[in-house]
Amino acid sequence: MERRDEQPGTVAAVGRPLDRRAELSEFLRSRRARLKPEDVGLPDFGRHRRVPGLRREELAQLAGVSVAYYTRLEQGNGRNVSAEVLDSIARALRLTDAEHAHLTHLAKPKSHKKKPAARQQQVRAALCRLLDTMDGVPAYIVGRRSEILAWNRTAAALFGDWAELPAAERNWARMVFLRPEYRELFVDWEQKAIDVVCGLRMNAGCYPDDPRLSALVGELSVKSEEFRLLWATHDVKEKSHGVKRLRHPLVGELSVHFESFRLPDDTDQSLVTYHAEPGSGSAESLRLLASWGADAARAAAG
Repeated sequence: MERRDEQPGTVAAVGRPLDRRAELSEFLRSRRARLKPEDVGLPDFGRHRRVPGLRREELAQLAGVSVAYYTRLEQGNGRNVSAEVLDSIARALRLTDAEHAHLTHLAKPKSHKKKPAARQQQVRAALCRLLDTMDGVPAYIVGRRSEILAWNRTAAALFGDWAELPAAERNWARMVFLRPEYRELFVDWEQKAIDVVCGLRMNAGCYPDDPRLSALVGELSVKSEEFRLLWATHDVKEKSHGVKRLRHPLVGELSVHFESFRLPDDTDQSLVTYHAEPGSGSAESLRLLASWGADAARAAAG
């Protein structure tokens, strides 16, 4: 099996921690700006409006709080805000479940269990053995910084041999934005890029003090304008299943369904698997790739 369980112990540059207050302020402003008065049953005064989206006083009215209270929150002061008020604001802003969770992480960090954010993430040996047994099913373990922590040989056959990359480069965010071959691999590269950034921002809201995550965001913001623009949208979501269309150099185009399973042992890791519709051309392509991966492994073993 192809597997590497962790990034190296040091990083080239440690990023500054994300400013949770600034993140809260910008997130609320961005969510308010996307709503039009007619979206929430308010009159629209057209050219007389000076701001995009809802005004603060309109949002406060919808949420049932004072303008001064909401203004303090939007300025990043969420220290004493109650869960009930956050629920009201989330409803007024029409937040998704993922956005609601993100708002709570930003506004009430003390209500969440603290974890050693900077520590290395390790994959349990039993999970590595599980990946070995999933013959013919591309599968890998991904961490909260979008790093690929462990994988099986079918995943390597489908996505490329991650063992050939330096440990720090085995990261979906770096691969999608900085490696040209992944632009070719994903037929809808733009959607893959959005998914990666949305997931990364969700985790940044939970771990603003994680220096490795901050360093990753800083690096990509400097090296990729596309990442920088997507990061500035403050969009968040958790995508646990869906379909990806790939353009593989050996078997051509194929469509694969993915399922992501959050591991239950409080590690912020997920198991991601892929499969194709039974009897489809994509299923045959996966079978060929699995066979090729097995042959390559035997050849490497001598």
